Amino acid sequence: MFAVIKTGGKQYHVAPEDVIRIEKVAGDAGETVTFGEVLLVGGDGEPQVGAPMVEGASVTGEIVEQARTRKIIIFKKRRRKNSRRRNGHRQHQTVVRITDILTAGAKAKKAAKPAKEETETAKPATADTAEAAPAASE
Repeated sequence: MFAVIKTGGKQYHVAPEDVIRIEKVAGDAGETVTFGEVLLVGGDGEPQVGAPMVEGASVTGEIVEQARTRKIIIFKKRRRKNSRRRNGHRQHQTVVRITDILTAGAKAKKAAKPAKEETETAKPATADTAEAAPAASE
């Protein structure tokens, strides 16, 4: 299955497990991002072409990192004026791993958060040991 999404003024052809570099999207590494502007979904039978967007379709991905592109040198010169200017620019970008392509009616798989599960299992263990300590001293 594949899709064509629109983000940052550009269009990207994506499939599950693809890693793409896009214009900066707010979020930290490990967070989930959803792209709602899906222009085309294909791969299972007939492709669904949006007019302009496919209704109910979305693409989810996980932010891998926030990075910057290579440096671009901007050099301006005015001839015979002894006037030169040199500048550099590095564009911010986000590296995203596509996790799922959802069509109309499909729901995203919810990822389990292991950090909360560990803290919940740790709390009852400390409560059991606190109750067992007075019983042992009696």
